[in-house]
Amino acid sequence: MAETIILEIARYSPERDTEPHFQSFEVPVHKEWVVLDALNHIKDTADGTLTYRWSCRMGICGSCGMMVNGEPKLTCATFLTDYAQKGSNIRVEPLRYFPVVRDLVTELSDFLAKLKKVKPWLIHPNQPPLSQGEFLQTPTQLERYKQFSMCINCTLCYAACPVVGLDPTFVGPAALALAQRYNMDSRDQGAGERIEELAHPDGIWGCTFVGECTRVCPKHVDPAGAIQQYKLTAVLEWLKSFVMPRGEETKHGSGETGND
Repeated sequence: MAETIILEIARYSPERDTEPHFQSFEVPVHKEWVVLDALNHIKDTADGTLTYRWSCRMGICGSCGMMVNGEPKLTCATFLTDYAQKGSNIRVEPLRYFPVVRDLVTELSDFLAKLKKVKPWLIHPNQPPLSQGEFLQTPTQLERYKQFSMCINCTLCYAACPVVGLDPTFVGPAALALAQRYNMDSRDQGAGERIEELAHPDGIWGCTFVGECTRVCPKHVDPAGAIQQYKLTAVLEWLKSFVMPRGEETKHGSGETGND
């Protein structure tokens, strides 16, 4: 295995560049080093202007997502040795489908707006007074949505999703999985509100079930599976609207979807 490896890094400075270009750096290969270590080495020893995001270095914060040889990856969990053994260079780029602010940093405002659209909080209009105690939940009820609650908002799934690349209005896999997380929470009564916002072509029906979002997810959230569950719920709600009077549909269907 080589003792060093070449990183080809996308560089872009809006003050002087009209489009991104690549700059190569040679870094040492250590057994325990990940791509993020190599970027830190370059910033510390070769070019202090190199710009990228990172925080925890433990696969928890989701900040260090980048394209590594064309694949959306957390750079804190992508080892140099995996590429050095193949004798290949490592090309590092910002996550695709997002506007680039500088070098490897992307603009996330649109993503955050889409997260807000799905109302990712507990909606409980008939909330009892605090004097009645906590909302209790059984381990079985927790298990229903726990997988979808593991998302760290790294946006790797957006960079992997071809629909996001084709349709900028598509809400996207992480946001839709988060909506399903709350729909399946026994303490929530907001499924009806969310389905009105998301049962549209730019919501759940925009997903073509390619499954790349699930493949690249570092936390095994399975956004594709969550969206398919949500589609089934939407169809059942649509069918229910034909057999149940409108007032009764609103009364019984609005807050209980996914919580039976």
